[in-house]
Amino acid sequence: MADDEKVREERTPAARASFVDSHLHIDMPQFDVDRGEAIARARAAGVEDLLIVGGVDEGAGHRRALKVAGEFGLPASAGIHPHEARLADDAVYDELGGLAREKRIVAIGEIGLDFHYDHSPRDVQREVFRRQVRLAREVGLPVIVHTREADLETCQLLEDEGAGECGGVIHCFTGGHELARRALALGFYVSFSGILAFPRAEVIQAVGKDVPLDRLLIETDSPFLAPPPHRGKRNEPAFVVEVARKLADLRGTAVASIGAAALENFRRLFRLW
Repeated sequence: MADDEKVREERTPAARASFVDSHLHIDMPQFDVDRGEAIARARAAGVEDLLIVGGVDEGAGHRRALKVAGEFGLPASAGIHPHEARLADDAVYDELGGLAREKRIVAIGEIGLDFHYDHSPRDVQREVFRRQVRLAREVGLPVIVHTREADLETCQLLEDEGAGECGGVIHCFTGGHELARRALALGFYVSFSGILAFPRAEVIQAVGKDVPLDRLLIETDSPFLAPPPHRGKRNEPAFVVEVARKLADLRGTAVASIGAAALENFRRLFRLW
């Protein structure tokens, strides 16, 4: 880190810098007792924007996400997660198409492929993912993509479906350089979660060093994946500062610079200027 940047860092400590949590599930029951307090803690830590990621599922996750987003004046997204792809039918697609036109909905997601758990058959996951990318292009919204043990197939499907037209983000990035390269070639963003700071996350950390500053995002995916030093606890949006801190360390820059870039990128991607 250059000397002048160190001086700026001292004058703008992390607590007074600006950040974003680009992907969280604060609508989930884990926050029922202190949701407002968790959001207040995030604000106090400098987290200016938060995106509640919902889902069309058997638990009415999108309705819950929209309700909480409305209560706190936050944006939200809706999509059919690959775990719930088996639930997709014409009625669900119609519902999602209507949600996509809601003012508070800023993205289709999270959508994608998960070949680790295989809660839905893989051929069903592929078709549901494909149809939602097409919907995103139709309504002009970016996509929030979940991929686990399916990186190359995820890239191929996004390329085949022209996802560069709608744009999007690979959330909670856990892949390698090839996934990052192909996502960036589509004009996508790459979002890092607390996994970045895990002790054995060398591959993800290597990607974190290289992703262009104007294409990176940070997130918590709370209540999951709390970063050190909060491992074992419920994750919450204030902890996104630790993700920014790890990225700053990896890149040899100021945490405030990472926070500011991620916030600007978030607003650009989701058109929240």
